[in-house]
Amino acid sequence: MAVRKAKPTGRKRVTSPTRKLAAASGSRNRAAVAPPVATPPPVKALLREALAGLERKSSAHDRQNLTRFGITARNAYGVSMANLKVLAKPLGRNHELALALWKTDRYEARMLATLVDHPAELTPAQMDDWRRDFDNWAICDTACFCLFDRSPHSWKKISAWSRSRNEFGKRAAFALLASLALHDKHSPDTPFLAGLRLIEAAATDERNFVKKGVNWALRAVGLRNAALHAASLAMARRLAAASDATARWVGKGALRELSAAKKLRGLGT
Repeated sequence: MAVRKAKPTGRKRVTSPTRKLAAASGSRNRAAVAPPVATPPPVKALLREALAGLERKSSAHDRQNLTRFGITARNAYGVSMANLKVLAKPLGRNHELALALWKTDRYEARMLATLVDHPAELTPAQMDDWRRDFDNWAICDTACFCLFDRSPHSWKKISAWSRSRNEFGKRAAFALLASLALHDKHSPDTPFLAGLRLIEAAATDERNFVKKGVNWALRAVGLRNAALHAASLAMARRLAAASDATARWVGKGALRELSAAKKLRGLGT
């Protein structure tokens, strides 16, 4: 009797070698596939967003405060420093945006540029260009205090700018020296001692914003540590006894702060 062949219970699926390889590869790499990286908005879009934010945060009260604080600024929106920091935070560090903001020639846009620029991307030429644009003490001091003093080029600029004939250009040298005295945690005393010599040379400059910058630098260097305090205190005493009225003003102002008991306790002297 003939034996009947059993019918197949299911059709066997034939998979090509290529499909097998793709399937195996996919199963291994599926977990390792990174999510797509969002493309950052173009600079023009960020610039529009930043300027719109300045418009929203502007107020007549803050425009009046510019005059109150002795800030002569062209094309001002009227935005407080607190609100500038609020606007800067979501923008993050963005060198190209900072350059675009600076080119607008708007006061608060330039202030915002100093808050979003990346110190590592600053060039010596850019620092000089921006310094030549300083037209009030606020943009000068903010650029030095929030940006320039983080740059590896900062020390070289102090000596060069101290010879500037422009009032705010020269102030920038001493605003930068004061900012480094407060923020630079690694430099030895040597460059600060060299800075004291620049302070003494500029102490007779009677221009208001220069002499105030010189006084600020002398006080800041003197409060850095005990050794620099002694050197700064000695200079303050010499200047306070000088025949030149501006030098006396610088010296006496620094002498009061450098002699304050609370300040001395902070230095361990």
